[in-house]
Amino acid sequence: MITRLVVLQHLERESPGLFALEARARGWELQICRLDQGDALPLLGPGDALLVLGGPMGVADLGDPAYPWLASELDLLRGVLRRGQPVIGVCLGAQLLAVAAGGTAVPLRVGEPPRPLLEVGFGAVSWLVDPGAEPLLRGLEAHELVLHWHGDRCLLPPQAELLASSLHCAEQAFRLGPRAIGLQFHVEIEPPTLERWLAEDGAYVIEALGPQGPARVRADGQRWAERQQQRGRRLVANLFDQLDG
Repeated sequence: MITRLVVLQHLERESPGLFALEARARGWELQICRLDQGDALPLLGPGDALLVLGGPMGVADLGDPAYPWLASELDLLRGVLRRGQPVIGVCLGAQLLAVAAGGTAVPLRVGEPPRPLLEVGFGAVSWLVDPGAEPLLRGLEAHELVLHWHGDRCLLPPQAELLASSLHCAEQAFRLGPRAIGLQFHVEIEPPTLERWLAEDGAYVIEALGPQGPARVRADGQRWAERQQQRGRRLVANLFDQLDG
């Protein structure tokens, strides 16, 4: 039975959001480890679930002295998978989870000849399993609108179960056994957080979508905020139910 959610956070603006909201609603303790600020990696006990969030760094930065904690974080994830402890990886966290299981992460490329793509903004993911028959997707539709903010993709190990894809990126959600789940997209975002991302990472959005990109993402966020929060909270609750089962 889970009693504490331990969060590995890599950047101030990439916070646990809806995950923290749902954890507190369940009476779980919340521990946030800011690896970018020098916090030590946590010691995980039998009542702990691990949440690994995103960040602008990537798997290609393993060994970079600017991110000395990345390699140790990867070792921690290998141990978590080996012991069968509950873990969720989001964006960078999902990529690290894939690598820890024997996969890898590479730049996202599309077209012929392949060219790099930054998948940024609100777009659909399609579940590859029937929401009516999968407890993880209880209360969700076959296609859901989510926030994308990445330029890499996971190449999954053979034992992974692919759960969702988008138009441009096949690996949007996956499962490694019953207690490890990766999400390439961002389900955790709350409206004030999105505004902060646009303010602090606007150049990335412009690179992906052009000069009008930030305004477009802001308008989409306002248009779909209520639905996104309701569906996001539903998915987070389902994820926690599965990990706590």
